[in-house]
Amino acid sequence: MDGHLQRAFDSVRQRSLLLSEPLSSEDCCAQSMPDASPVKWHLAHTTWFFETFVLAAHEASFAPFHPAFRVLFNSYYNGIGSRHPRPQRGLLTRPSLDEVHQYRADVERRMAQLLAAPCADPGLGALVELGLQHEQQHQELMLTDVKHLLAQNPLSPAYLPGASAVSNEVPPLEWLSYQGGLVEIGHAGDGFCFDNELPRHRVYVAPFALAARLVTNGEYLEFIEAGGYRDPALWLSEGWELVAAGVLAHPLYWVAGERGWNEFTLHGLAPLDLARPVTHVSLYEADAYARWRGARLPLEAEWELAVQELPAQGVPAARGSLHPAPAGPGLAQMFGACWQWTSSSYAPYPGFAPAAGVIGEYNGKFMVNQYVLRGSSCATPPGHARASYRNFFPASARWQFTGIRLAR
Repeated sequence: MDGHLQRAFDSVRQRSLLLSEPLSSEDCCAQSMPDASPVKWHLAHTTWFFETFVLAAHEASFAPFHPAFRVLFNSYYNGIGSRHPRPQRGLLTRPSLDEVHQYRADVERRMAQLLAAPCADPGLGALVELGLQHEQQHQELMLTDVKHLLAQNPLSPAYLPGASAVSNEVPPLEWLSYQGGLVEIGHAGDGFCFDNELPRHRVYVAPFALAARLVTNGEYLEFIEAGGYRDPALWLSEGWELVAAGVLAHPLYWVAGERGWNEFTLHGLAPLDLARPVTHVSLYEADAYARWRGARLPLEAEWELAVQELPAQGVPAARGSLHPAPAGPGLAQMFGACWQWTSSSYAPYPGFAPAAGVIGEYNGKFMVNQYVLRGSSCATPPGHARASYRNFFPASARWQFTGIRLAR
């Protein structure tokens, strides 16, 4: 096959190991909550994907590295069979991290042999590409899951040193106007996309305005100090229930200190930088803030319309700064800062059809009780962002780098 695919495979697989390098074996095994997974599990599951969906179908005389791994590292593919319970992934002290590395090396060796050989199946390249995109998704999860894990430690340990200096200047909030009309959204062209980005279709978008940058920590602090978490009129019902129960009181990683707010980051605990985007907020918090400002969250079609002519830039290098940066001029922070909540429910596009077979479980079955987020974050791997990308999470999710862009 094309050597480009092998090079891409090697690059993505190496980056996963690079991301795990700053961690101890204890760090890699622990699970801080049911929604997060241990790094060791991510390293194994992304390997399981290639073994289960690629090698099992295309390797002559296929034999699994370990038969039990088919169950241990299956995530949600019911068509594959049984799965180890997600909340109990942190109990898997065996296999060891060294054994998982051996598993990765074995599958990579076999994948190299497969990719070097002639293949009559035109779908093999697309399946390998899906596996690489899948692993990139898990690279982002590795970082956000590790952040949640380290935040539980009273020592506030840093994943990596290098917290950036505190910023001072914030561009004034500028509103950019769009005429809307009958527009096309969804993936276009020959490049990779997930099935939930298809088919490209026409929608009507009413005239609207979009904030040129994300909401900052300083602006969100004003919302808190003005009693935003004490006013039920601002909140959706389910969100207010979480506020009343004490679950929501401020963004996830804000920590009250003697001299004001601090924020836990992947670079450790630091004073809250008022110029940087507020992040790790739920849809409920994003929506309440927008109401308080007399605005709203954008529709995903509005977001995509605004960004169609903008290159997907701003994604950091493999080990760059892992915290959202302050805004620059113009339409800023659409990519590479925070995933941006929209008011659009995660639902299929008109004419959507999942892929055939077990691989079709990848996206379609989650199209219920979730909201769409657009853009990408500071933890998104290089080259993984695009204008049509549809991320999705429940309204209460906060452990991803989620932020707020206003619309009206």
